[in-house]
Amino acid sequence: MNLKQALAFLCSCTLLCGAAVGCDDDTASSNGTDSAVSQTDTASKEDSTVDTNKTEVPQGDPDWVPADKSLGLKTLDTNYATDEMIARAVLSEGNTARLAAVMKRAEAGEHITIATIGGSITQGSSASSSQERYAQRVLEWWFTNIPAAQLHFVNAGIGATDSYIGVHRVDQDVIAQNADVIVVEFSVNDTNEMRNLKSYDSLVRKLLQSERQPAVILLFTTQENGTSMQETHRKVGDAYDLPMISYKNAILPEIDAGKFPWTDISPDNIHPNSKGHTIIGEIMWAYFNSVYAKLDEIDTSDLSFATPALTDDIYAEAKLLDSTNTEPTAMEGFAKDESGGFYQFPNSWSTQSGGELTFTVTGKNFGLMYLKTTDGKSGTYEVWMDGEKVSTLNGDFTGGWGNYAESNEFFISEERAEHTITIKPAEGSEGKKFSVLGLLVS
Repeated sequence: MNLKQALAFLCSCTLLCGAAVGCDDDTASSNGTDSAVSQTDTASKEDSTVDTNKTEVPQGDPDWVPADKSLGLKTLDTNYATDEMIARAVLSEGNTARLAAVMKRAEAGEHITIATIGGSITQGSSASSSQERYAQRVLEWWFTNIPAAQLHFVNAGIGATDSYIGVHRVDQDVIAQNADVIVVEFSVNDTNEMRNLKSYDSLVRKLLQSERQPAVILLFTTQENGTSMQETHRKVGDAYDLPMISYKNAILPEIDAGKFPWTDISPDNIHPNSKGHTIIGEIMWAYFNSVYAKLDEIDTSDLSFATPALTDDIYAEAKLLDSTNTEPTAMEGFAKDESGGFYQFPNSWSTQSGGELTFTVTGKNFGLMYLKTTDGKSGTYEVWMDGEKVSTLNGDFTGGWGNYAESNEFFISEERAEHTITIKPAEGSEGKKFSVLGLLVS
């Protein structure tokens, strides 16, 4: 065993020697102004306020302490995840060639971008600080264990979004950021098995086919009652031999065995608190350590991806059309949101008192992303395609937990064609406000 392998093994052992999650009270607060969803809220209706901008890696975190100063190693000052939890969590080691290739580039001092994409769990909702979210824990492994790397970080987690929205935004939010290691987390936000299998498949394929040949790791989370799209998403991971990590498999058997209650790791029925995020971090550290320990043995000569699609890959060319790349062909009452609009999708068009918005767009499949608001002022609007009404969108979310981006897929076709799409008030909503956050086209 060489020095590098010995150090990785030491770090892995330090991580793996923990006891079960403690049962002390640890009430985690939500980030910013985010409020926890209630027990009856669905997983796809989340919100969070953690920023999603690309940032340089932080250069220090008091939650991380040296394990051996002479060796320059650090380790989490926690040991919540037991060996059994970690073993259950690693559903598949997957093909590690791409991950090993990135580790080797990191050792050579190259610029490496670590990215995460998902919903509000990825954003960090209910972690006490951004430093305690699982995405940050993933990042910490890299600058802790491979300090020669020039690291960058992209958190593309957006609350209340599923992989259908994700596949339309992944190009600009992740691929365009030159991501090298990407963790994908949508298992509690995806709720439509048929559509989300296809959207998740296309999203993962977009990443695997991107120019930088990134390492893609699938992370599966869960609701308190076990609701998760893990088994559906696992079909994608199995098809492409990807690493798959299950927070669900790690924690639910412990809770069922009475070793600790769900409330130790979450303030609601979905979001991990800081302790829950740290458990994910510990599992991810163990996985990274296992790959790093055998780095010299992994063949990285072929990083190509040519596996046929699991589904019909209808979202292969999915894109988000907003005010940065699309102009309406007609606009009455609506205006471009010059002031920024909704903070998560700011490049939108809005009206405060009714009107119509028309686009001419070419594609096969069409959806629309719009804003639902809690202030009681948003109305119901209709979508008309080529002169026929195809959908009705209710922007009102009075009494809900917060404003969020909703999506509606209103047209699927085998044929690529040009279509005219008009958004206008339904009867009774003529004077109501409405925000179109973007068109979802593939």
